[in-house]
Amino acid sequence: MAVEIPDTTPGGDEQPSVSNHAVLSEHQIREATRIVEALVFASAEPVSTAFLAERLPRNADVHAILLHLKQDYAARGVNLVQVEDCWAFRTAADLSFAIRKEETEVKKLSRAALEVLAIIAYHQPVTRAEIEDIRGVQTSKGTLDVLMEAGWVRFRGRRRTPGRPVTIGTTRDFLDHFGLEELRDLPGLEELKGAGLLQGRIPANFNIPLPSDFDALAEDEDPITQLDLEELGLLTPGGEADE
Repeated sequence: MAVEIPDTTPGGDEQPSVSNHAVLSEHQIREATRIVEALVFASAEPVSTAFLAERLPRNADVHAILLHLKQDYAARGVNLVQVEDCWAFRTAADLSFAIRKEETEVKKLSRAALEVLAIIAYHQPVTRAEIEDIRGVQTSKGTLDVLMEAGWVRFRGRRRTPGRPVTIGTTRDFLDHFGLEELRDLPGLEELKGAGLLQGRIPANFNIPLPSDFDALAEDEDPITQLDLEELGLLTPGGEADE
């Protein structure tokens, strides 16, 4: 049995004809699938599609293989989940009750930290001053430190405004922890109301903003430089990361 897979090499037509399809045997497809499965399983972090594609035969359709694996694992104790353009194995959501980590103390976020995290998630890229303007109160450095230590928020760039304030956004770990494939999966207004998170009278002009693209800098953002990282205490002088 043979499976026809489009040739995705540069210069190829967007919708290739049968003549420029590469044909992989059933054995080759099976081996490529095993390679993808092994690479994702062995990684402690979500694995990018590009990383997987580099390690497969030239004409293997990595996206089709991932979708096949995702379907294959859908009814198992672990599921293959997508986090943006990365993939990871995670415990099935309905079995989380059976996974106990009694040796690990779960520390709940304070209300202030939850508010700041929500503002960053929905309004990113956002500066600290903008967070305080939305909340109506000053945000302590400790609150941001907690979110940084959890690996859920990061410094994105610098805003092209007076003072060049640092902009903040969420991380891929944030998406992974909350089971989101992308930022567009964040709950909207109706979902928040249905969950009881928005109660009472809501202003007529109230809306839930749609977050910006995950990695791309906004038009008014400049990338973070090594000097910026040193000023923020994230990099020691000389270029070594500050643990």
